[in-house]
Amino acid sequence: MSNQKTGDIEATYDKIADQYVAHIYDELRHKPLDRQLLDRFALRVLGAGMSCDIGCGPGHVSRYLHELGAEVCGLDLSHGMIERARRLNPGIEFRQGDLLALNVADGTWAGLVSFYSIIHIPREEVARALCELKRALRPGGLLLLAFHIGDDLIHRDELWGHEVSIDFLLFHPDEMAGYLRSAGFEIEEIFLRDPYPDVEHQSRRAYIFAQKPV
Repeated sequence: MSNQKTGDIEATYDKIADQYVAHIYDELRHKPLDRQLLDRFALRVLGAGMSCDIGCGPGHVSRYLHELGAEVCGLDLSHGMIERARRLNPGIEFRQGDLLALNVADGTWAGLVSFYSIIHIPREEVARALCELKRALRPGGLLLLAFHIGDDLIHRDELWGHEVSIDFLLFHPDEMAGYLRSAGFEIEEIFLRDPYPDVEHQSRRAYIFAQKPV
């Protein structure tokens, strides 16, 4: 992403951080499949070392994994989101960072969860982003990636009463699986679901478990 695009994303989430907490922070209790898949992820990484919640927002996914016993930290582009994640989830480490340029050594993490952070990455940069995630994973490390299904690019100039500038990209599961394979991941399983009424944006969702080869 260009610096301007990265800046737009960061500024947007800084502006809407309080509204995001109010609308999103407790959403997992209404999403049984999401919880089931996070349970599965946590079981796989227990005892393997630290995992990271990429694009953690206010830390609700990090908190869920932490309560399951997983060692987890969170990373987000938005300083405002990191501030709220730290306040809401004492005892979990959160840091600011860009998934296109992770400030960690190769093979740092045993697992990565990326719930909807990929949706702000232009298609021409998705493979690069996934290569960076793979670099940060240990051999055999697990990735759980979630995204909206479709082929649209949705631009928003307003969110929750704030003037913003941000793009949301939708991907088809086969398309994303191709990006993952081109980045060197091995696909384990793909899950699809319809949106939960009255809980979230009404788009279909995809979840992919992928592994960095040993």
